Amino acid sequence: MLTGFGYDIHKLVKGRPLMLGGIKVPYPKGLLGHSDGDVLLHAVVDAVLGALGLGDIGEHFSDKDSRFKGADSRLFAEEARRLLKKKKLHIANIDTTLVAEKPLLKFFKPKMRASLAKIFGVSESRVNVKAKTNEGLGALGRGQAIACFAVVTLHGEKK
Repeated sequence: MLTGFGYDIHKLVKGRPLMLGGIKVPYPKGLLGHSDGDVLLHAVVDAVLGALGLGDIGEHFSDKDSRFKGADSRLFAEEARRLLKKKKLHIANIDTTLVAEKPLLKFFKPKMRASLAKIFGVSESRVNVKAKTNEGLGALGRGQAIACFAVVTLHGEKK
């Protein structure tokens, strides 16, 4: 068994779609980033890379690389899955916590959970998406950004 931890945060800005877990969440602001800014996918990919001992998302998908400008973050997840397959490892569990004052995410959690399960090729029962506010504190609490924490547990190939 291997465990990895991931974290990501992006500023909310007007004029961009809000992508979380590979789904579009209706909101007048989206996350600023070199790619689509999907903090949920970025945190999970970082957790997978951490469990594999392969650095972080920035090392694999640099924000200096024009190939990733505006990229769909599912591309990063596909690469993480390829690395898992190469190491003959599988995801046993994905546990995430989104931190956002707005929008209210509780109605979107089932769609995000289903999307993560599909993207990473696991049963929905192996994926958890939680959403919290920051109780009005800091940039997150003022609704200026959204952050995500993720923990991923991997296991070896079944015999």
